[in-house]
Amino acid sequence: MATATWDDLFAQCRRSALHLEMRDGYGTASPGFRAWRDGVPFDRTAFDAPWVNLVRRTVARGVVIRRARLVSEPVSDYIRYEHSATPFANLAGGEQVRWLSRRRASDLALPGNDFWLFDERVVLFHFHSGSGEPAGHELCDDPSVVKFCLTAFERVWERGIDHAEYKPL
Repeated sequence: MATATWDDLFAQCRRSALHLEMRDGYGTASPGFRAWRDGVPFDRTAFDAPWVNLVRRTVARGVVIRRARLVSEPVSDYIRYEHSATPFANLAGGEQVRWLSRRRASDLALPGNDFWLFDERVVLFHFHSGSGEPAGHELCDDPSVVKFCLTAFERVWERGIDHAEYKPL
């Protein structure tokens, strides 16, 4: 499949952008996570502005952006950080976010990697190292893979708890 940039994928998106996160940690390189972990003041607004602005522009065009997070409980420190940052980094732009305990997902067929699914036509898989740091990505428009990812996302979404109601254990 042709190469597309992150901005291209969102600019070309017309109906939906779905994101499934399945890791309990995404490394320690994030300055937001480091500040949160160390109890240091951190300007979330400036840090999150590029993402929030991209989401706002996309949602303003009528695109629905949903993010589902599959988490182990008790949750990791990274997930506690993500939960505390969600109002600033995700909800502020117009994303919808749900959380699902891994214990409630044992019977679900899930892909091996986190992904974004754009307009039910192209999947962007995200790869991570064992320590959670980004390790690349790959686009896929194979209809069977797209369908598998869509089904996986929707099953997690159906069982997930809205961010406003989810309390990390």
